[in-house]
Amino acid sequence: MANHKSSLKRIRQTETRRLHNRFYARAMRSAIRSFRTLTNKSEAEAQLSKMYSLIDKTAKRGIIHRNKAANLKSKLTRFTSKLA
Repeated sequence: MANHKSSLKRIRQTETRRLHNRFYARAMRSAIRSFRTLTNKSEAEAQLSKMYSLIDKTAKRGIIHRNKAANLKSKLTRFTSKLA
């Protein structure tokens, strides 16, 4: 166990940040999962910009890497374009 005040504080901060990051990452993944269940193209196109915003915010907060965000947006765009 840590013996210094600073290391104890660091442990507390790390746990708080971990929970914060987990919340936003989980919310993003759930939103993507629900987006991929859509079957109507017009509805998917309407929600695509909201998904972009959600992914970009997650990347801006440093929860996911910006390249992962770009890959996710690309995959969602391809999914939307393939809908009939």
